[in-house]
Amino acid sequence: MTPPRQSPQSLPIYVQIAELLTRDIVAGRLIDGERLPPERDMATELGVSVGTLRKALRDMGQKGLVESVQGSGNYIRASGDTGTVYAMFRLELLEGGGLPRAKALSIDLMTKPDTLPSFGTSDKGTRVRRMRWLNDTIIAVEEIWLDADVGIVSESTLSESLYATYRKNFGIWIQRAEDRVSLGTLPDWTPPDFSAAPGVMAGYIERLSWSDRPAPIEFSRTWFDPTRAVYVQRLK
Repeated sequence: MTPPRQSPQSLPIYVQIAELLTRDIVAGRLIDGERLPPERDMATELGVSVGTLRKALRDMGQKGLVESVQGSGNYIRASGDTGTVYAMFRLELLEGGGLPRAKALSIDLMTKPDTLPSFGTSDKGTRVRRMRWLNDTIIAVEEIWLDADVGIVSESTLSESLYATYRKNFGIWIQRAEDRVSLGTLPDWTPPDFSAAPGVMAGYIERLSWSDRPAPIEFSRTWFDPTRAVYVQRLK
């Protein structure tokens, strides 16, 4: 397992653990009925206290994803509620799952360029550029635009989960999104520690996201390394 991390933009440690395990359930890396390792062993592997691990497991138990059996251990229940703060994050490691992480490269309030699709009601928006990891693997760079009439993202309000940022700071829930997946060339602002250079072809996702308003409030574009990650959409 990948140890969680703590930084100003990180989700709480217990949330990171629950997210990691939940994404592994969704990806089929943890199967229904599987017994998890003893809590002390899991906590040691993750580098957290047993109390923090138990808080994550209780959170998953409330969603029906983990069943604790007295004297036996914790068991996966794959039929529970797999909705998480990263439920709409569709990139996974080639082997499945992976905990999403992000590092902000720039945050700017600016006039929307004419090259963007129509979204929101303001002519301005917050542009957030980030690099993305799954566990410890760099997999993507992304650019997100949030309409200024919804709220203005700042370094002090930004978290690794933008949708969690929207809920906490603006009272906005993203209810649906439309993705268009194709190929695109990495932008000229791609950091040098990314796995490929600017101009190189990569996987490409354009997304429009809606809250309860008629018009989409957010537009994003993501360039990902297809040798490290895949786009996954599961249908039920």
